[in-house]
Amino acid sequence: MSTPVRIALDAMGGDHGPSTVIPGAALSLERQPDIEFLLFGDEAQLAPLLALHPALKARARVVHTNVAVAMDDKPSQALRRTRRSSSMWMALEAVKKGEADVAVSAGNTGALMAMSTICLRTMAGIDRPAIAAIWPTLRGQSIVLDVGATIGADAQHLVDLAIMGSAMARIVLDIARPTVGLLNVGVEEIKGIEEVKAAGRILREGAIPTLEYHGFVEGTDLGKGTVDVVVTEGFTGNIALKTAEGTARQIGEYLRAEMSRSVMSKIGYLFARGAFRALRAKMDPRTVNGGVFLGLDGVVIKSHGGTDALGFARAVGMGFDMVRHQLLEKIRDSLAQSDERRGAVVAEIDARA
Repeated sequence: MSTPVRIALDAMGGDHGPSTVIPGAALSLERQPDIEFLLFGDEAQLAPLLALHPALKARARVVHTNVAVAMDDKPSQALRRTRRSSSMWMALEAVKKGEADVAVSAGNTGALMAMSTICLRTMAGIDRPAIAAIWPTLRGQSIVLDVGATIGADAQHLVDLAIMGSAMARIVLDIARPTVGLLNVGVEEIKGIEEVKAAGRILREGAIPTLEYHGFVEGTDLGKGTVDVVVTEGFTGNIALKTAEGTARQIGEYLRAEMSRSVMSKIGYLFARGAFRALRAKMDPRTVNGGVFLGLDGVVIKSHGGTDALGFARAVGMGFDMVRHQLLEKIRDSLAQSDERRGAVVAEIDARA
């Protein structure tokens, strides 16, 4: 039997707290029996829920704290008022101390990112972390980053995102050399802001061995799955993510309204309900729940705050995969392989400028 993956859970995080985290953890244990849990939260709330899941209780240790970061707390408030005593911070600190391999939280995104950066620090050579999300496409799935960790990016940061995203894609998509595209206002090389164009030149001329640079991609390419990894800065990425989520809900509401509009519509639905069930499954956000914080010296997974147990189990499973398939080692190796060549290309570009 292989060494278990130790997962630290912020049991108080999210819109529903332990009532989602505990059954979600139990479900993830059914899928991946090779897990041990550290649960950080209010023992009085956790104990009766754990009693309902004996298998999870046998594989979990509860560390008590009655302090939780609120979903509407500003990151600065969370750091100042609840920092070292909150369930969120304690889960992250378990990773830092080597007591856990990964931390998973459905809590406040801004607070989680701020605490993760302070507690775990960034990897050598990485200035800022990023949030990477799995994006459903017509071809299957892609990795999109950054979807909201930091605003703005210079060329160097965009190249770092490409390297980190490709490392994650090798795990999630099982592709040896993922294709990478830079999100832009057009596919022509003359289009876009200077930072994006400069990153494109570095990726194109750098011949980074762990990825295949495709070029610029547009917003329509996100759903098409034109590339395996889409790179952009956090402001644009977050808007794209929220737009896609809103559009999916809008289409769902349209379909529900039309299917109940008339008797013929209802009869048509009866004949097509298998197809509608398949569509609903493909559009279910729970199947891709779990954003990965890349660039930190530790593995952190952010679950959607409003998800249910199925969605939280998916986030836990994402953390399991990132540890089992050695995400941090893959990123470090990719950075090391790219550094020398990337430096030479930047010098050549500066000399030509």
